[in-house]
Amino acid sequence: MDLALLKLFETVAKERSFSRAGQKLFRSQPAISLAVKRLEADLGVLLIDRSTRTLHLTDAGREVSHYANQFLSLERKMRLALSELRDLRAGKLTIGANESTALYLLGHVEAFRQRHPGIHVELRRSLSSQIPEAVLEGSLELGAISYDPGDPKLRIYRLYEDRLTFVVSPEHRLAAQREISIEELGQETFIAHNVVSPYRARVIETFRRHQVPLNMAIEMPTIETIRRLVQRNLGVAFLPKMCVEQQIRSSALCEVGVRELGMERTIRLVYPARRSLSQAARAFLQLVGDEVEDEAAENAEASGRGHQPLC
Repeated sequence: MDLALLKLFETVAKERSFSRAGQKLFRSQPAISLAVKRLEADLGVLLIDRSTRTLHLTDAGREVSHYANQFLSLERKMRLALSELRDLRAGKLTIGANESTALYLLGHVEAFRQRHPGIHVELRRSLSSQIPEAVLEGSLELGAISYDPGDPKLRIYRLYEDRLTFVVSPEHRLAAQREISIEELGQETFIAHNVVSPYRARVIETFRRHQVPLNMAIEMPTIETIRRLVQRNLGVAFLPKMCVEQQIRSSALCEVGVRELGMERTIRLVYPARRSLSQAARAFLQLVGDEVEDEAAENAEASGRGHQPLC
């Protein structure tokens, strides 16, 4: 069915005149009459009783007029919704992230919401290793990860250069030290993240290689709980720098360098290369990151070292 014919018929029904409808639509009376006949032929019913001098709708005409009003109302609502999406006054943005990257994104989400308060933002906690697939499948529009997925179907935005950092309470004996050796940590109580990750495995392997005991007497499910326990001086921890920057700046935690441990990573946002992004997603990318220009080179580099998530 031609929506333009429905619009024309609704004007005829409202004006109760072919000539007045023609004037309103800037078309001739014969053209209006012909268009109504085309709609009648398409629907297989008579819409106008032509046996009277004044224009009257048939029962079918009144039904069509009723539904045409609903169609046109929906069209107006659709155009308004699309206009709001284009102008970033409405919409939804879903971003997948694991715990540490979600904590980092909070500041960006706050800045984005200040600019575009009409857009609903959902930060969905996901396993880092599953985010690229979810982005490609469409259940996530953007994904925050700490590794290069090495997938040509994904485009990459670089967000942040992060590293693993050793933190202690200001009351801890090492709080005043700028840098220490790993040997000094053999007697410490570590508060560990009980989520399996290459970060955790690399720390364990580094302690084993230097033959230093690693006493993980406390294990917690979230970075937030680890951070709070370290602040209470119940132990020490290795945590992503981006998750404790604020506490280090405010002196709630102290950062101490460990010479034998240097683990850096790049936080990235990924999205499908062949799918159009929503206006909301485009605005978020413009706010937070820089697109990786030499993607092929970076993928080649990642192929040489393996594609494993760091958390």
